[in-house]
Amino acid sequence: MTDAGCIFLHPLSILEMFADVQDVARHTVGAEEAKLTELYYQVLNFGMIVSSALMIWKGLMVITGSESPIVVVLSGSMEPAFHRGDLLFLTNRVEDPIRVGEIVVFRIEGREIPIVHRVLKIHEKQNGHIKFLTKGDNNAVDDRGLYKQGQHWLEKKDVVGRARGFVPYIGIVTILMNDYPKFKYAVLFLLGLFVLVHRE
Repeated sequence: MTDAGCIFLHPLSILEMFADVQDVARHTVGAEEAKLTELYYQVLNFGMIVSSALMIWKGLMVITGSESPIVVVLSGSMEPAFHRGDLLFLTNRVEDPIRVGEIVVFRIEGREIPIVHRVLKIHEKQNGHIKFLTKGDNNAVDDRGLYKQGQHWLEKKDVVGRARGFVPYIGIVTILMNDYPKFKYAVLFLLGLFVLVHRE
């Protein structure tokens, strides 16, 4: 009986392997074919970077229990706690109870963009089912006006995550890219161009 082995490949070792193949290709084929081969490996390198970023994102989702472990604050409704452009790190562990004063990111049916606000009140039924009310620190009234019509409380199923940490203003680039689509396409074009033409 034999046992199956496996090899774990680190993204950097794969890139080194491609670089070695690239060097061999330069020496064994003509200049025109070498350029084509080099372009092929640069596109492959770009694909590796994108797939690595996606794997990191999926890993963060598993570790944090949140469908969106990192979000950017889009408005000033949570000032002075958080400002527009702050990057929030979220967790969403099922076993952790919701508490008054906790900052949650929640999704409302019919709205695409989640909201970052503080838990204002908790309403617990006799069967242990918990509902809660939220409010922005910088808002005069609670969020019942934001909830879907007829909804007065949020439930745990509405929560995307809970704020566990933040980095100030680092997400302003994301806001600029959303507010100015031409800026977004220019940044993406420049990043793609950089990856494709970058030489060792």
